[in-house]
Amino acid sequence: MKGHKTPTGRRRVLASDLVEFLRAHDMTVPPELEEGNGTETIVVVEDDVTYLRALVRSLEKADLDVEVVEATSGVDGLLEIGRVQPALIVLDYRLPDLNADEIVQRLLEPGRHLDAEVIVVTGGVVAEEEERLRRVGVRKIVNKADGMSAVIEAIQQALRQRQQAA
Repeated sequence: MKGHKTPTGRRRVLASDLVEFLRAHDMTVPPELEEGNGTETIVVVEDDVTYLRALVRSLEKADLDVEVVEATSGVDGLLEIGRVQPALIVLDYRLPDLNADEIVQRLLEPGRHLDAEVIVVTGGVVAEEEERLRRVGVRKIVNKADGMSAVIEAIQQALRQRQQAA
């Protein structure tokens, strides 16, 4: 069966690959896989592994019915975003290789279509950096100092807005 390993070492199988495998082996395909499970995908790009784990745990506790795909660098984040086409992207502003506005700019290059909401989580940015983020389309910037609950609330709000727009 096809699958992949995320940059943080977790193993993932796409629903479409699972359906293909089940059909190829004359196995019953569960109805929720046939119809799509309705689960939104979130890509979280964060280089601080401790904060990343805490955020993933908080998302699991919030019971949002989302699949979380993790990346620990900007390049890995771009690869995961391209692979899973998420509903929501949560970006740390400062990453070892790219910062959030560079990632968003690459996602908006000609020939690409960004259909995901972007939330930037930061330890703090100056006004100029915040303005640059707003210019590339980031609507929500959350300061890590506001706590994990503020990040979870921003994610919940973005997912609600996406559902209402659908």
